[in-house]
Amino acid sequence: MTANKKSLMRCLGEFTGHLIKAVKRPANGGTHTVRHELDETKQGNVTLRRTVIEEVEGPADELGGDDKTCS
Repeated sequence: MTANKKSLMRCLGEFTGHLIKAVKRPANGGTHTVRHELDETKQGNVTLRRTVIEEVEGPADELGGDDKTCS
């Protein structure tokens, strides 16, 4: 075998990992949180809390790093 060839067991493990990842992933793609910011101000008995969450939504294959597989 050459150095760049993967063994059969390695390919089966990657295949199983891809299946598990696909089952856990939402059907519409995925989101990736870019920034989560919390700003809190207290005035007497009143608390003003502002939360900013920035997310990127798109196809899952574009959001995550795609590793080379056994193809």
